[in-house]
Amino acid sequence: MGALNGLRVLVVDDEPLARERMVGQVAQCGATTVAALADAKAASQWLARQMVDVLLLDISMPGISGVELARRLRQLPLAPQLVFTTAHEQYAVDAFELDAADYLLKPVRLERLRQALEKAALRCGKRPVIEAHFTVRHRDRLLNIPFSAVRYLKAEQKYISLVTADDEYLLDDSLVALEQRLDDSVLRIHRNCLVMRHALQALLRLGEGADEQWGVSLRDIAQPLLVSRRQLPAIRAALRQNSS
Repeated sequence: MGALNGLRVLVVDDEPLARERMVGQVAQCGATTVAALADAKAASQWLARQMVDVLLLDISMPGISGVELARRLRQLPLAPQLVFTTAHEQYAVDAFELDAADYLLKPVRLERLRQALEKAALRCGKRPVIEAHFTVRHRDRLLNIPFSAVRYLKAEQKYISLVTADDEYLLDDSLVALEQRLDDSVLRIHRNCLVMRHALQALLRLGEGADEQWGVSLRDIAQPLLVSRRQLPAIRAALRQNSS
């Protein structure tokens, strides 16, 4: 049990009883469940903001499957070790093509789970725990900018401006690629701008009548950013979610 002490595990399964059972088994193995989530979308949002050592991931879930989530996670700077859980054997090839640490058939036996977690722990090694980040070049140096420090990303000719509360950096990427990679951690407010959901504060009406425009205020950013009318419903929904 000592080998798993301090191992941080995220459990993702759409079945409440299966989640509860897995959390209990993880504790029996000596590891710690940091969260237990019901779907891949929620897991993607959680992992965009925090790091974890091992992801215990169900494959067959409504919406985004476990396999699809695993493919997306390969874009993260430090993706967690994957242990798939499923009632079906036919996904094994997909799982190991994604370099999963192990593949467990339900109902998962405690000893089998312990073996999988030990295997994942060995693959983790002494890897430092750091927040998910962007890597940018700044004055001939490479810097890691934590997701939590970023406020928005804006297309500027051939580059993307990454804006924090205190500075601005250039990314050699496309806004579309960033939107796909960051998934639900960002929100498009205009064809040339993505904002980080954690920075979103309020939707503002700018001007009246024929001059009416909309903008959003972001945490630590003095000036509101203009919003496309077609993005208004998504922004209102995100603000309601942030306040709930």
